[in-house]
Amino acid sequence: MASPRPTTDELLEAVQEFLEKRIIKVLDSHRAFHTRVAVNVLALVRRELQLGPLLSSQEHERLRTLLGTDGSIAELNEELCRRLRDKSMDYRDGVLFHHLYETTTGQVSIDNPEYSGYRRALEESGQE
Repeated sequence: MASPRPTTDELLEAVQEFLEKRIIKVLDSHRAFHTRVAVNVLALVRRELQLGPLLSSQEHERLRTLLGTDGSIAELNEELCRRLRDKSMDYRDGVLFHHLYETTTGQVSIDNPEYSGYRRALEESGQE
């Protein structure tokens, strides 16, 4: 079965480009600013659709490994918080640090991949 065309990403990209290349330049500064915000939201949604499922799957697996139990991501995060509150898990645990680092950088890669702290973290980890 062929993939439906255009894809969701292609549709979002078309709207994003239309706003950026044809609309923003004919608007007054106030409306251009709000249109720029809308363009940024479209870019964020596209990254969420592209990266979100894999990042969620990786977060889920790290949580299951870290906690030695299963559940939804929300349930596992609640369990992680409970263990940190009651000190049955050490916040200095290297595996916990790795999980938090990967989860945070993954979310920033969706929210704002141009964020300077994110770019520096990638450089320091050799991922870029």
